[in-house]
Amino acid sequence: MYLTSEKKQEIFATYAKDAKNTGSAEGQIALFTFRIKHLTEYCKEHKNDKFTNRALVLLVGKRRKLLDYLKRKDIERYRAIIKALGLRK
Repeated sequence: MYLTSEKKQEIFATYAKDAKNTGSAEGQIALFTFRIKHLTEYCKEHKNDKFTNRALVLLVGKRRKLLDYLKRKDIERYRAIIKALGLRK
C-alpha cells in the first residue's frame, strides 16, 4: 500500500497546524496532493484504466474546492500551502 498510517501522520505533522488535527484544510490538501501524484503516475502507465482516471479527476476537484475555501477564508494560509506544496508554477 502506498499510503500507510505513518505516511499520513507525517503529512499532517508537516503541513497541518497540529499533527492530530487531521481535518484541517492544509492537511487535507496535502494528503490529496500526495494521492494525486501517486494516481497520476499510475494513470500514465495504465492508460485504459478509466475508473482510476475518474477517481483522479474527482480527487483534483475535491482539492480545488478545499483550495477555494481556504482562499475565501484566509488568503495567507492559502498562499502558504500553495508555496509549500508547489502547486502553482
